[in-house]
Amino acid sequence: MLRVLGKPTSINVRKVLWTCAVLDLPVTPEPWGSGHQSCGEPEFMALNPNAMVPVLVEDGVALWESNTICRYLAARHQRSDLLPASPMARAQVEKWMDWQIAELNNAWRYAFMGLVRESPLHLDRAAIDTSAAAWNRHMAILERQLAITGAYVAGQDFTLADIVLGLSTNRWLSTPMARPTLPAVAAWYQRLGQHAGFAEHCDNGVP
Repeated sequence: MLRVLGKPTSINVRKVLWTCAVLDLPVTPEPWGSGHQSCGEPEFMALNPNAMVPVLVEDGVALWESNTICRYLAARHQRSDLLPASPMARAQVEKWMDWQIAELNNAWRYAFMGLVRESPLHLDRAAIDTSAAAWNRHMAILERQLAITGAYVAGQDFTLADIVLGLSTNRWLSTPMARPTLPAVAAWYQRLGQHAGFAEHCDNGVP
C-alpha cells in the first residue's frame, strides 16, 4: 500500500492522488500540513527535509517533489501512455510538467495568495495585478498549444502533463480575477472530465 503524506486540499498532493486514481492504485492518505500534523515534526522531516508535502512512501522509501512522484508512479507501473518510453515523446510531456512548476506556478503565486488565501503578506494591489496579468499570459501559452494539438497538452493522448496542468487550470478558473476567454483551454478542461479521478481530485471545488 502506498502512503501519501499531505493535506488532501494541497494542489501538489492532488496531483499525486489524481495520478494514483488514473493508475487505479490503492492509497493510504495521511493528512500533514496546515490544519493537520505539522510538517516540522521530526517524523516528517526525516522523510522530507524541506518540510513540504506531498511525500510518497513505498516499501519504506520516501520520495518527494510532486511531479517527480507522478513520473515515478507512471514509470513504476509501465504506463507509457502517461509517460512515453520514447525519449522525445517523453521529453514533450516532461517539458510541460517542468513549465508548470518553473513558469506557470511563479506567475500565479502572488495573485493566488492574495485573492484566495488572503495572505497578509500578499495584499499589495499592484503586485496582485502584475501576477494576475502574468498568469493570464502564461495560460494563453497553454491555449495556443491546445489549439495546435486539438486534444491534450502533449498531443493526442492524455498524459501526466494534463494532470499537473489540469490542476493549475482549476486554480486559474477558481480565482476571483479577470480572465480572458480561452476556448481551447475550456474544451480541454471539459475533456479531462472523462478521466478517472478528475471530479474527486481536480474539479472538486478546491482551488
